[in-house]
Amino acid sequence: MNEASANFGSGGTGADGRVPVDPAIDLPIIVGKNLRRLRIRQGYSLERLAKHSGVSRAMLGQIETGKSAPTIGLLWKVATALGVPFASLTAADDARDTVLLRRAKAKLLSSNQGRFTSRALFPFDGERHVEFYELRLSPLHHEEAEAHAPGTRENIVVAKGVVEIAAGGQRPVTLSEGDAILFHADVRHSYRNLGTEDAILFLVMTYAGAVG
Repeated sequence: MNEASANFGSGGTGADGRVPVDPAIDLPIIVGKNLRRLRIRQGYSLERLAKHSGVSRAMLGQIETGKSAPTIGLLWKVATALGVPFASLTAADDARDTVLLRRAKAKLLSSNQGRFTSRALFPFDGERHVEFYELRLSPLHHEEAEAHAPGTRENIVVAKGVVEIAAGGQRPVTLSEGDAILFHADVRHSYRNLGTEDAILFLVMTYAGAVG
């Protein structure tokens, strides 16, 4: 996904178009701690991870110290290089028997000045093979996504709008409200909103092996 300007926040946007940060969920700090832990656990130096991910050593260092809020696309590159699910980088240690996910406190990632957003609709604790997200695309916006880990599949249903989805160089498919598609996401893929209003999609991400 485009790495121009993703923000971390708590839902909604401010007057300047940025997503406000919920002080209770400081995602840059969470991402930094998770990145350092996963990198060290797998024996990667910053230099080695930079080489494998295509993300500069300086940027990785800034992310680990919580000084930079990475974009969705950048996080996908790092997750793929480490061989871990995307959510492993954004997971907070807040496990409980019943988890209530308030929209106002959602872990919301955005790119392209907020024209594309991704909201996690699942708790991050425990082993899992599946993750659930809400995606929003601004009118006429086209979002490119990097290839995910081998064996990853995406199952998408359109809740609002008309969108075009393409994967792995195949011919784009147009979906209207209520239509669904399942495709292999370990190749480059894209989402395009063909309408003049926001499009809303629900995504089920399935991994080849257990994660978490």
